[in-house]
Amino acid sequence: MFYRYKEKVKTMKIINNMRGRPKAGFTLVEIMIVVAIIGLLAAIGIPNFVRARQTAQSNACINNLRVIDAAKQQWALEQGKPSTTTPFASDITPYLGRSGSIMPHCPLSDSSGNPPYQIGVLTDPPACPNTNSTHAAVLPI
Repeated sequence: MFYRYKEKVKTMKIINNMRGRPKAGFTLVEIMIVVAIIGLLAAIGIPNFVRARQTAQSNACINNLRVIDAAKQQWALEQGKPSTTTPFASDITPYLGRSGSIMPHCPLSDSSGNPPYQIGVLTDPPACPNTNSTHAAVLPI
């Protein structure tokens, strides 16, 4: 009797081995859940990235406007100009600090800096030519 049981167990092992190893891998449902989670994270993350990029561009533009305004004021003081004078870019370029001879340009402008910042009269703050709903770079007075 014990012999027959032993034979039966041996036969079952052989049958299980003939079926092959258990399949390893992911089911379609598991893969779809992972894809859905990745899509959800992308839907949350991409708008935040775009908003952060727009904020960084506006902040860079405002900083450029501050540098230009400070250069205008320094130029006017050193040259003894009245407040109704409008300086040219070549006039204030030496007063731009470390950038030296490079006039800053808006991050939304093309690589050559077109259109340039509007320098304006000494009493008015400089203005960004690329002002729109997403890029409201205005120098506070």
